[in-house]
Amino acid sequence: MSAEFLQLLRGIVGTSHVLIDAFEIAPYCTDWRGRYRGAPLAVVRPANTAEVAAIVRACAAAGVAIVPQGGNTGLVGGATPTGGEVVISLTRMNRIRAIDADNNTLIAEAGCTLSHVQEAAATAGRLFPLSLAAEGTATIGGNLSTNAGGVQVLRYGNARELCLGLEVVLTDGRIWNGLRALRKDNTGYDLKHLFIGSEGTLGLITAAVLKLFSRPRSTATAWATVPEPAAAVALLGRLREAIGGRITAFELIGRPALELVLKHIPGSRDPLPATSPWQVLIELSDTMTSDLATPLQAVLAAAIEQGEASDAALAQSETQARALWALRENISEAQKIEGISIKHDISLPVSRIPEFISRCDSALEAAFPGLRIVCFGHLGDGNLHYNQSKPLAQDNAAFIAQTPVVNRIVHDLVHELGGSISAEHGLGQLKREEILRYKSEVEMDMMRAIKRALDPRGLMNPGKVL
Repeated sequence: MSAEFLQLLRGIVGTSHVLIDAFEIAPYCTDWRGRYRGAPLAVVRPANTAEVAAIVRACAAAGVAIVPQGGNTGLVGGATPTGGEVVISLTRMNRIRAIDADNNTLIAEAGCTLSHVQEAAATAGRLFPLSLAAEGTATIGGNLSTNAGGVQVLRYGNARELCLGLEVVLTDGRIWNGLRALRKDNTGYDLKHLFIGSEGTLGLITAAVLKLFSRPRSTATAWATVPEPAAAVALLGRLREAIGGRITAFELIGRPALELVLKHIPGSRDPLPATSPWQVLIELSDTMTSDLATPLQAVLAAAIEQGEASDAALAQSETQARALWALRENISEAQKIEGISIKHDISLPVSRIPEFISRCDSALEAAFPGLRIVCFGHLGDGNLHYNQSKPLAQDNAAFIAQTPVVNRIVHDLVHELGGSISAEHGLGQLKREEILRYKSEVEMDMMRAIKRALDPRGLMNPGKVL
């Protein structure tokens, strides 16, 4: 990096916000899982959209590639530099620009953490429902660029469905102001959807108009044991028939996932006395003050009578509800403590999930005897996290080397059953080549054409997605 280029960046954001020291830039160079590492030319921390645009123009003029980065909590290496780029960290852009309670909208800058957005909505008596384990660190720009999902997609939809408008810095440094707080706008192509889920490869999201909702006044949370995934699907159907749109979340948790949490997360305990191969976590909510516990208890009792569940525990307080959710939300952290595993973030039609788990478990166990399969996820919207490892470290190292073989077994079956090999984590570096096996050539050609149109020089987050 030339001294002239370095000085230009410093002139835009100030010397203290252009990081080049190896120790200072280290947190920006590695992904959350520690799988990917890169050596950027610098990390630049702009404070506003105008500074972002100036940095992008400077990089474009110098032919320097850019890696946008938010909270750096991604799981596929999408925000990790590969080497030689400028990382643009948006964490200083953390202002809530406006809240319109009458329109149920909020405008947040891209560097706002998800929890900050949730809190801002709450101050206005509203709910921003996107919720995931990393919400204290993950930023809204990153959530949108990966089309994040989380635990309430069943009721509210993923990040794409929660966004009405965007502000984006294009690859030539121009600013597109698409911050329209409209639910109906049929004036041509809906351009925001090009950038949501594109993982920073087409432009850099700097702000967003987000949908808000009425806050729940009643909730009910329960933990139930089920004998198999098919029983969990049947229980979900029973809940939908009885309770309908008040189901906020329906999470499936395999016993190995729960065991890792009980082992590694202090204070964790099994909510029910008897062990079971599968558990479900259910949450209901209502914007009216109503008794949700009684209908939930009735559905669970009927499910137990029909053999769809073997036992259930209903949270009697907010503290108990939080403890149940902590078991689910700490699975990823417990896995990280346990050691490296081969991870799959997949989606399937809910009706095909039992078949997938049965067939894929059998195929993997036949190929790799003694395998540990950690399966959990958002059954209500068809998204599973399906991860594999060997219990002993010396065996696991050899197993991890077989990642391509494992991926082929898992992903081929997902494709056969009409699913997707990336439900909510994105492609990043991890699945950039893998997707070529499952997307048609027509789809890939369209994606490449969009990339060429918006980033003809390939400077925006190179090596990711395409």
